[in-house]
Amino acid sequence: MGLHAKIWRNVGGPACNVFINHRKVDTGRTVVPLLYDHLMQQGCKPFLDTENLKPGDRLLRTIDKAVRGCKVGIAVFSPRYCDSYFCLHELSILLESKKPIIPIFYDVKPSQLQVKDSGILSCSQKEVKRFDFAVEEAKCIVGLPFDSSKDDWSELVREASNAVMSKLHEEIGAQVN
Repeated sequence: MGLHAKIWRNVGGPACNVFINHRKVDTGRTVVPLLYDHLMQQGCKPFLDTENLKPGDRLLRTIDKAVRGCKVGIAVFSPRYCDSYFCLHELSILLESKKPIIPIFYDVKPSQLQVKDSGILSCSQKEVKRFDFAVEEAKCIVGLPFDSSKDDWSELVREASNAVMSKLHEEIGAQVN
């Protein structure tokens, strides 16, 4: 049985095995749909809010369930990523549940990522600290840099998909052993 078939078989049900965490206004019409489609073609079951959330779904409950149920997370960091409560919430859950994460630094350097302690997020100081910790942890994970003005989209999608497939393979191997 091929790697893709094993990944698909080991997931079961309607759950996802890859969670795509991103800021829609920055990447929802560019790299993220391309990545989603490519992962689908590879036999993965990615979760993408615009594809998987349906009318009537409880937003946080559905997202939290998808994050906790996935095997690997992709965090697409972008210039306004840290302005989003949802992005930071999803990232925090990915890290707290010890999911492997593939960071993509899309038009941003890791050193530029910073949780702003302002009213933008409308959350408690405890959540701000939680989000700050998650961002600082994610900055220490080797990721894929991408400059949309000069880098190749298809190369990024290929590299990210290969990294995801590798992590999924590791996760399945760990479950078998």
